[in-house]
Amino acid sequence: MGRRSATGRIGIADVAKLAGVSLATVSRVMNGNFTVDAEIAARVRAAATELRYQPNPVGRSLALGKTDTIGIVVPDLSNPTFQAILRGLSMAAAQDGYRVLIADSSEVSSEEAILAGEARRRCDGLVLCAPRMSDAELAELAPSLQPLVLINRSTENTASPSLMVDYAKGIQDLADHLVGLGHTRLAFLSGPPRSASNKLRLAGLERFREANPGIDVHMLPGGSSFEVGHQAVDAVLSSGATGVLTFNDLVAMGLLSGLHEHGVNVPGDISVTGFDDISFARYTTPTLTTMTVPITELGEQAWQRMIETIRSARLPAPTATTAAPLAASAAVEDADDGARAPLPTIFHPKLTVRGSTGPAAVHPGPQ
Repeated sequence: MGRRSATGRIGIADVAKLAGVSLATVSRVMNGNFTVDAEIAARVRAAATELRYQPNPVGRSLALGKTDTIGIVVPDLSNPTFQAILRGLSMAAAQDGYRVLIADSSEVSSEEAILAGEARRRCDGLVLCAPRMSDAELAELAPSLQPLVLINRSTENTASPSLMVDYAKGIQDLADHLVGLGHTRLAFLSGPPRSASNKLRLAGLERFREANPGIDVHMLPGGSSFEVGHQAVDAVLSSGATGVLTFNDLVAMGLLSGLHEHGVNVPGDISVTGFDDISFARYTTPTLTTMTVPITELGEQAWQRMIETIRSARLPAPTATTAAPLAASAAVEDADDGARAPLPTIFHPKLTVRGSTGPAAVHPGPQ
């Protein structure tokens, strides 16, 4: 039976006393330090087993300087896209024994910096997923959040890995799909004004306009939620558009619902497209044409970048024999590209055609 200390709680001092070693020796053995003599380490572990001693996880984290936890800040956890990214991240992290702490800024950009700082203080690293803060704010904040991985955002001022979706090309592919069906009047229900990915979509549509001067593209204010799409029916119909591009699948699904309530046939009267290809997109009525983004893979790859960064930060400093080659290599990289930040990893969405798009109608639905 394990022995009890005077407080009734087994501590490191009890293990040290039973094993006949110092507190520091017990601490090194419990934290996996292999410099302790094997015989002494075995004696410490035997004492810990006899006493049924369990290391304090908080104290162990402080001693090791790590928590085995990473944080992720998302703008809206109710959005299935961010849920899928989180799923990919957390499942991949679990394979390496890490947990994930989640912070939701609820689309309030002013909260992101506060949440990011608090999460980073509690974790070994941070993933910022589609942050809404400005470029200047991100550049100023990023150095204090290292190790940091960015999803759908990048900054040139730090060496933070970045994973980006090519939203500009994706929205152009959707517009081209509608034009190929005979649509010449399009509308775009835009996303949150501070969304970096929305700015990429707008840039893509600007390039589309330049390449297709005969196509009308009406820009309509929107957002990222089902409700936004549902409330936009009157604006969409008033635009006279026969093909509609939306910021994401949620907005598209809300629009489909509102159009149905107004007696508008999709795609007979008007075609609707989404973006992301969340799991619900294939179950709408009609099923939703959209751009398929490897959402879960984004989370998985974010973890791979994070663990690589964490591990490299813990590597010992270069020795005298390796320092010169490393310095030369860095100099070559600087000479080649003139920048320290790694190039973003780009994910290319693919067009998935379903039932919500069809040939352009001569006249759109009820005005």
